[in-house]
Amino acid sequence: MLHYEPKDLSVAEVHRLLLGGVAPRPIALVSTISKDGANNLSPFSFFNAFGANPPIVAFSPSRRGRDASLKDTYKNLIATKECVIQAVTHSMVEQVSLASAEYEPDVDEFIKSGLTPTDSDIVKPKRVKESPFQMECKLLEMKSYGDGGASANIAICEVLKFHVTEDLFTIGIIDPLKIDLVGRMSGDFYTRADSGVFIVEKPIGKKCIGYDQIPQHIRDYEIYSANDLGKFGNSESIPSEVEVKVFIQNIIEEKLEKFESSIDAFQRYHRLNDYKKMLKAALMMKENKKLNIALASKIALKNNDVDFAWRAALYGRTLK
Repeated sequence: MLHYEPKDLSVAEVHRLLLGGVAPRPIALVSTISKDGANNLSPFSFFNAFGANPPIVAFSPSRRGRDASLKDTYKNLIATKECVIQAVTHSMVEQVSLASAEYEPDVDEFIKSGLTPTDSDIVKPKRVKESPFQMECKLLEMKSYGDGGASANIAICEVLKFHVTEDLFTIGIIDPLKIDLVGRMSGDFYTRADSGVFIVEKPIGKKCIGYDQIPQHIRDYEIYSANDLGKFGNSESIPSEVEVKVFIQNIIEEKLEKFESSIDAFQRYHRLNDYKKMLKAALMMKENKKLNIALASKIALKNNDVDFAWRAALYGRTLK
């Protein structure tokens, strides 16, 4: 085995060890409100439940690692003593990741993530409509340990009210397959109860455009899931019309081995997740061109080729 004492490691090295070895971790999607009434929404994976009588949960809005500054969630909790903690499911994970981007304090992460605020019954912070498990909470105590980068602040909260989607239950318990929770691992890795480990690109250090800047025709197209839109929103820019035009022309002109442009071939490429051949075939076919181009874009997103997906999706806007 390798043996380490924290005093011999950098803070970043200690952090990486904890993230990799203390996992998978449940994710608290925490909504707060500032003393001036501004919404804030942010996920935290140092989180768990610690008692049922009264119901106690805790999470850590730790200091930022780069400069030891305090996060908006911490400041809002100190000021208002209220929050709502939501469970994170697979269907919303990309949007939740987008909410973790570091926006200015006056930016509403509900808008940037595309998640839907809904009124709470007891506390002032909004609940997240997309989460099937929500807890309205009051802050009992904030414990702080150190004032350096990545030092812990532990928000100890009492649950005042639970909101749980009715169809999650099987024989009186919340069915893990129905709630479909995700957990946090190290780096960009997450885990899902029924299918193992997957990757979500972290927006840390990026100036993400956010959900609200995605062109309306993409947001309105039912083929794209909330997670698909979250991946688009995690981008720092949108390709220009010239870039899209050059990209499409290159796809048309590119010679691909064993390529066919029939509907049967398109469906085969779809099954194989070969989004480049899907797009080329879609461009050469007359039937369902807009839909098939969108399908190629969606498969590119599935394979985390967001740049390809953007260009295909934007070209689809020019079609009827």
